This record gives sequence, C-alpha cells and structure tokens, in this order.
Amino acid sequence: MLWYIGRRLLQLIPVFFGATLLIYLMVFAIPGDPIAALYGDHPPAPAVIEEVRRQFNLDKPIMIQYLLWVMGIFQGDFGVTFSGLPVIDVLASAFPITARLAILALIIEALFGITLGLVSGLRKGGVFDTVSLVISLLLISVPTFVIGFLLQYLFPITLKIGRTTVSRDAPWDELILPAIVLASVSIANILRLTRASVAENMGADFVRTASAKGLKRGRVIRVHILRNSLIPVVTYLGTDLGSLMVGAIVTEGIFNIQGVGGQVYLAVQKGDGPTLVAFVAVMVIIFMLANLLVDLLYAVLDPRIRYAK
Repeated sequence: MLWYIGRRLLQLIPVFFGATLLIYLMVFAIPGDPIAALYGDHPPAPAVIEEVRRQFNLDKPIMIQYLLWVMGIFQGDFGVTFSGLPVIDVLASAFPITARLAILALIIEALFGITLGLVSGLRKGGVFDTVSLVISLLLISVPTFVIGFLLQYLFPITLKIGRTTVSRDAPWDELILPAIVLASVSIANILRLTRASVAENMGADFVRTASAKGLKRGRVIRVHILRNSLIPVVTYLGTDLGSLMVGAIVTEGIFNIQGVGGQVYLAVQKGDGPTLVAFVAVMVIIFMLANLLVDLLYAVLDPRIRYAK
C-alpha cells in the first residue's frame, strides 16, 4: 500500500507542473501588458510602469517568471495581488467559505443521489424509478441559476425559511440552501449513475450466489450490491469536489457568498493574474488529492481490486 501511495504521489508531480504551467502561460503569456491595462486610460510615467513590472517579475522571461512563482508557492508565498494585498490573505478569506459550501453540497448530493439511485435500481421499471428519472432529467435540463432563483423565492421569500443572501461570515446553517442549489445537477447525475450500477450488479453471478446461499436480502443489498455499485459513484464524487468549488460562481453570485467563485470572477474582471493563477494552483492540488483519495478507496469498496506492484 505504501509503495502504491508513493508511486501515485510521484505521478502527481508532472500533473501539478503541467497544469500550473499551462494556466500561468494562459494568463501571462497572452499578448498585452497587464500592468498597463491595470491603470486603464490614465497610465503613469513609463518609469513607474517598469518598476511595477519589476516588482511582479514581469520583466523576466516567461519561464523564469513561472519558476520564481512555483518556488514562492513551495515557500508558502503566493505573491501579491495587483492591488497590493497578499494573495494568501485573499485565499484565507475565500477558501474556507467555499469549502464549507462544497462539503455541504457533497454530503447532500451523496446522501440523496445514492439513496434515490439505490431504490430506483432495486425497483427498476416501477413508479418510483420512473418518477426519479423524470426528476433527474429535469434537474439536469434546468440551468443552475433558475433553480437558485426558484428556491430563493420559494423558501426565504414565500415560506420565510432561511435567508435570500448569506452573511459575510457564511455560517453553516445559511449555506444549506445554496448547497442544495449547487448540488442539484450532481444529485441527478449520481442518481442515474447509482441506478445503472445497481441494476447491473443485481444480475451479477456473485449476487445470485449470495442469494442462493440464503443470505438475508438486506445483507445482499448492503454488502454485495451497494458496495460494488459505489465504485463509479466514488469516482464521480472525488472529481466533483473540485468541480463544486470551482463551479460555485453562479451559486455564490445568487446568494451573495464571498467565496472562491466571487474572487475568481473579480480577478478575471480586473485582469489580476497573480490572484487567478494562485486560486487555480490550489484547485489543481485539491483535484489531485481528491483523485488520490478515490484510488485508495477502491480497495475498500471492492476487495477484488488489488494494488499491483
């Protein structure tokens, strides 16, 4: 196991450098001067622009800029925004909020998606299965912002449950409704994925053998059907954690949440390259760790899977 973990960690090294280099080049190697654009129609003296460019290492070749930036990340220095704030402070204020939102959304989508998908798979072709498929198709088809505005109107405005906007500190209870909106599409995808996997495993030889041996139906479902059906679901959940944090821009905008989505949107608007590449680098790390965790969970869910040397 330790050998496998070490090998997977080594495989993540080129992924990190490749992804961050690509993002860095896309932000800083495109035509145009971000420092000149920062001042808009009232540029300062050329000497001031050169000094600012030197402070951000933009006077050096692009690969040297990237290497200096990576070295700073390894030392815990994510640089400074064009407005003069340490990027690490911006990260520290935004990521905990979006992390809470993403964790809540992940719990909601896993709980409802797996439960509804399991029941639908066990009752394939029935009324519950048909209704679940229709609801999942509706959730996939309707844009997230429409679902957000509908739930916002239904609960905080009509039923007086919850708040239309989230306060600046974003406590857990205020994030429940935004988390439901953020998880809506994923619930539908997990429902369909679990349903298909459960329906497939119900006809497998090991399930028929377990039933023929006289095992109780609850144990057959829990140990043999559900456990083996969760492998594709866990894969989806692992990759979806990063997607939830990155894709929260619309949800955070609807509920006025001051998280990662809002900061990335502002960075794109202002052309704030240091902030943008720092946020993307952290998201790359989250994606890599989530995928590593998914790989390690495979052997727990399915004993047939072994880590080959």
